[in-house]
Amino acid sequence: MPQTVRPVHIDLAAILAEPTPQIDLRLHAYEISTTNFVKAVTNYTNRAVLEITKHRNSQETDKKKLIEKTHAVELETNQCKLREIELLAVLSKEQDEKRESEQSITALKRQLASIRENCATIDTEIEQYRAAVANLQRGKSPRMYRELWTLNFHASKSFPELTACQRRLQCVIEGVEKDLLLVRFSHIDEADVDREFSFVLDVSSRSYRVITTTPVIPKLPILLSELNESRDIYRFIKMIRLAFVSLVR
Repeated sequence: MPQTVRPVHIDLAAILAEPTPQIDLRLHAYEISTTNFVKAVTNYTNRAVLEITKHRNSQETDKKKLIEKTHAVELETNQCKLREIELLAVLSKEQDEKRESEQSITALKRQLASIRENCATIDTEIEQYRAAVANLQRGKSPRMYRELWTLNFHASKSFPELTACQRRLQCVIEGVEKDLLLVRFSHIDEADVDREFSFVLDVSSRSYRVITTTPVIPKLPILLSELNESRDIYRFIKMIRLAFVSLVR
């Protein structure tokens, strides 16, 4: 406890009557009291400064953590925005490709119808050719030779047209055996446009079957079930091509 300096009553008349008048101001006690007071103020100030410094450091730490968390959230938000932009671009590209595929399939159906008509015409010409050959074998008349030449001429004109259609459609349908159709696609893999994608369809019974596919299509059973319900072979060919496209991507 700091020592308290109490006021002292001074008899001024008695002091002045002395040969050497002196007044005891008790400066030592005052100095002690002053020193104690300064120490008390200094201690209080130091404690206050320490507490303020501690509080300020705590606030700085919290502020730094909050800034770091804010930066992390902003970074994550920006990454999400970039990912969203990329996904939108991919979605737009897929929609464009889907639209192009649908247009291609529509054109394919028209071309297939045309090819079937051409095939029917060629079959008719072949039958006529066989009949002409049979007639030639029985009696080779000049008229038969002319008919044979005419059939060969028409066949030579139809074959390039059929080849051109197949090249444009990027799809070839062939009969490999009785009641078996081989469908081959190309220009599916952009990295290798000549890479072949194919399947063999068995149409020998009402329940269609796929003998093999190259490469394997995981969702083939679903597509085949839809084919047997709808009986729409052209749509089935379209869906198979889209499935191959999905596999490549």
